[in-house]
Amino acid sequence: MIADFGRVAVDYSRHRAGFPKAFFARIEARGLIRPGARLLDLGTGTGSIARGMARRGCRAFALDLAPQLLSQARQLDLDADARSAYFVAAAEQCPIAPGSFDIVTAGQCWHWFEGPRTAREIARILVPGGAIIIAHFDWLPRPGNLVAATEALIKRHNPAWRLGGGDGFYPEWLNHLGDAGFVDLESFSFDLDVSYSQEAWRGRVRASAGVAASLAEPQVLAFDKDLRQLLRDSFPADPLEVPHRVFAVLGRNQTQA
Repeated sequence: MIADFGRVAVDYSRHRAGFPKAFFARIEARGLIRPGARLLDLGTGTGSIARGMARRGCRAFALDLAPQLLSQARQLDLDADARSAYFVAAAEQCPIAPGSFDIVTAGQCWHWFEGPRTAREIARILVPGGAIIIAHFDWLPRPGNLVAATEALIKRHNPAWRLGGGDGFYPEWLNHLGDAGFVDLESFSFDLDVSYSQEAWRGRVRASAGVAASLAEPQVLAFDKDLRQLLRDSFPADPLEVPHRVFAVLGRNQTQA
């Protein structure tokens, strides 16, 4: 399955929840955010992490392959009174000089990268002792819940979709970083519910890889009609409380400053 998130830039901007404040608080508690730190956010999408870091004093730069998403990111920056510099590039081969950044982040995107190659590239562009933060913010399918029913519907409309059924944990990331020479590896996770209106949940799901990022427009319309009916019949609450998990892996470039 090939996903093009540029096709869903508007829904992505409006309906995909950015990383919560608690995520940034945990990063701050580890001393990884400081005013003036040079930060590069890979696969930034609509800039959730870059914007959060910029608001906390970092000099934020961010890249993505979809210019449509970057356009939305710039608008969200204006609304949030935060500024990042955005450019189109691939994470696996950044047009960046060695040792250019103090922090590199990758949020909700590592599964789209060649992990081992990207980890080596990050080691190249980080300063000695620089920090890497990889994170996901995933919905959680549980027996009988809204997420499980939604994933089953995505699978029915798009049999090529293979991203469902996850538990929000990614231990293989630790190996990617360790093999690339990163040290002081650690991880953390926490769960929380995210509130969505009925309309916002439909928008959130349309903006996923298995729906509008990979299906033709008539198929997306058919899916959205079925999801609307599913919500009416089985999950009529408004707002909906959707379980999510934040999982993050942290490390430092092996050569210490």
